[in-house]
Amino acid sequence: MTTKTGSGVQSVERAFDLLELIARAGGECTLSELAEQTPLPLPTIHRLLRTLVGIGHVRQLPNRRYALGPRLIRLGEVANRQLGALAAPVLRSLVDELGESANLAVLDGDMVTYTGQVPSPHSMRMNTEVGRRANLHSSGVGKAILAVLDDERITRLVLQAGMPAATQHSITTLPELMAEIERIRAQGHAVDEQEQELGVRCFAMAVPGAPTPMALSISGPVSRVDEAFATQAVAALERATRTISEALTGAAL
Repeated sequence: MTTKTGSGVQSVERAFDLLELIARAGGECTLSELAEQTPLPLPTIHRLLRTLVGIGHVRQLPNRRYALGPRLIRLGEVANRQLGALAAPVLRSLVDELGESANLAVLDGDMVTYTGQVPSPHSMRMNTEVGRRANLHSSGVGKAILAVLDDERITRLVLQAGMPAATQHSITTLPELMAEIERIRAQGHAVDEQEQELGVRCFAMAVPGAPTPMALSISGPVSRVDEAFATQAVAALERATRTISEALTGAAL
């Protein structure tokens, strides 16, 4: 029986560490960039990458960079469904308390992907399909996630994805975005002020200690999601993100 300190398990751990590093780099990086981020010897990194490429978990691009491979897609889809199921009761509780649509989104490369959603009971409401992707700079969940990343990674992800203007309220320059990130870090939550869709306001908060950056949000028409709504929404999001964080920690044990 191989123990955790055995070479087999150690190799598995190292391989997954490399996958995590590639993911944190936005989905692709060079061999030298990986070497800068890990104490592993270059020959070991190269050997592990060859193995991962051989089984389809990593692919080598024509420019010699390494990217996450197609075999990971199904794993990610299943994991996202399980995450959505875990979060569903929390999202339902938010909707019951606040009356507006609740969402869960995770960092996916240089964008966010919505993995859970419970709609508002109102006929006029914000609906976001599970699986939909959105830009980091113009969504409440995206900005909340950016705020828990370091500035260097924020710059890399945003410049890689670009900053298209979804509405006339969208942030379109990096200095403006970084100023917004500082405000989010100070107040503990993000606000989408009609930046993704006209007439819709969204409050979002990152899940603390999550194994992959993720955020919860509550969104609805600006006529209902107003200043009076904000205090209640922020308090509810604090409880909800804490619940998700505790559930994820328990699931990892």
